[in-house]
Amino acid sequence: MAKSSADDAELRRACAAAVAASGARGEEVYFSIRVAKGRGIFEKLGRLAKPRVLALTVKQSTKGEAAKAFLRVLKYSSGAVLEPAKLYKLKHLTKVEVISNDPSGCTFVLGFDNLRSQSVAPPQWTMRNIDDRNRLLFCILNICKEILSYLPKVVGIDLVELALWAKENIQTPDNQQSTQNGQEKSVTTQTERKVTVTVENDLVSQAKDDEEDMEALLDTYVMGIGEADAFSERLKQELVALEAANVYQLLESEPLIEEVLQGLDAASATVDDMDEWLRIFNLKLRHMREDIASIESRNNGLEMQSVNNKGLVEELEKLLERLRIPPEFAASLTGGSFEESRMLKNVEACEWLAGAIHSLEVPNLDACYVNMRAVREKRAELEKLKTTFVKRASDFLRNYFSSLVDFMISDKSYFSQRGQLKRPDHADLRYKCRTYARLLQHLKSLDKGCLGPLRNAYCHSLNLLLRREAREFANELRASTKAPKNPAVWLEGSNNAGQNGSSADTSTVSDAYSRMLTIFIPLLVDESSFFAHFMCFEVPALVPVGASER
Repeated sequence: MAKSSADDAELRRACAAAVAASGARGEEVYFSIRVAKGRGIFEKLGRLAKPRVLALTVKQSTKGEAAKAFLRVLKYSSGAVLEPAKLYKLKHLTKVEVISNDPSGCTFVLGFDNLRSQSVAPPQWTMRNIDDRNRLLFCILNICKEILSYLPKVVGIDLVELALWAKENIQTPDNQQSTQNGQEKSVTTQTERKVTVTVENDLVSQAKDDEEDMEALLDTYVMGIGEADAFSERLKQELVALEAANVYQLLESEPLIEEVLQGLDAASATVDDMDEWLRIFNLKLRHMREDIASIESRNNGLEMQSVNNKGLVEELEKLLERLRIPPEFAASLTGGSFEESRMLKNVEACEWLAGAIHSLEVPNLDACYVNMRAVREKRAELEKLKTTFVKRASDFLRNYFSSLVDFMISDKSYFSQRGQLKRPDHADLRYKCRTYARLLQHLKSLDKGCLGPLRNAYCHSLNLLLRREAREFANELRASTKAPKNPAVWLEGSNNAGQNGSSADTSTVSDAYSRMLTIFIPLLVDESSFFAHFMCFEVPALVPVGASER
């Protein structure tokens, strides 16, 4: 037999530590084993089973208080540490049912009579194998019988088979062990063996009582008459005995003849009664066969209906899973923040929303589901979420662009100052804008019409910044450049050789003008390229001159 987690001493110590940490005093861990928690058919539709640990604990009796037994459900925390999840009192355990729908026989349900909501199905527990299931159920029955002096109702498993399994598989190890842990385990196993024998006897006696009740019930149908063949054989033997006797001596005595005749009359009446009872039994058996055939026919119809309902539930579960809106995404789309730290969650919410809307379209969704009310309502809800998110994001980005430019305009360190020409630098502005580049791409996929106002707002704010930079740069450049006294000379151009002397005076103005163009024209080109890609215009990327020749 494979090693079970019930024999894991480290698991038992971890359970004891978790029970002690929960504040329970005086409770000893009697049994612990790893299980999986599920919900029946919903478990087969994609929902994963949850790993749990079941621990049976016993609180010894004190003065004026009887011993208590508990079933503790432990779960694993984020650090792989056991912590208490549920607590059940075994005195409220009324039923132990092995699920018949599970072909492996490893799934069972523990029914308690003190659950707050009886309409909610109790959790189902699934073991690794039949041995682990029998070990846990047998341990529960041991504790109920030994400590609580009662046995719960057992459904779906043969009690005699369980007792025979316990007799073959639960063995008493050697009592003489050298280590301290080994001694403790030996004493515990001996105690379990004593309780096991008691429960085995109870289970076997209960099965025998059932057999005796069945025999008594069958005897009531026979109504005191033995088998027909035996009765016929008995009549034949009596007839042979009569023929072998001395008939003449019997005829001499009239009372004996009368007694023989009365016996024959009684035997004939008994045979007639038996024939009548056999006809009655034959009629009842024929009616019973008809009832069995009718029951089988209805059972076949119910099985087919059950299979169809199961398939329908699976399809509906798949559809509901596609229509379900995760709460974290709904919170981000309706009221989440647009701070830089939250942008990853906002982008994930946008991707999910776009995928959800796309999955409800005809190519991705079966046409028979399109006109369902649930699908139409879910599509309207998704459209409402999209409209809400696009409006919130658009308002935020318009205010964000305006606030960025206002901050740069209010800070004089971004512009040229007296005695110092400063080239405009928009690296910080572009870095802060790139944070929301993916958000703009998702907004374009959700609603292309929302990009027009955003582009206008960005251009308006950027134009204010460029005008301020150009004005400050021009003012400082004008202050540092000495223009000729007669500006009309270099404006009209040189048409004769007599004006060659004044061309030297206008060189400074030309240099200043050329310097300004050299700075601002590339800046405008860069801003235009960044604007085209940032605002999701469908334009190819700029290729440097000469790159194609290589």
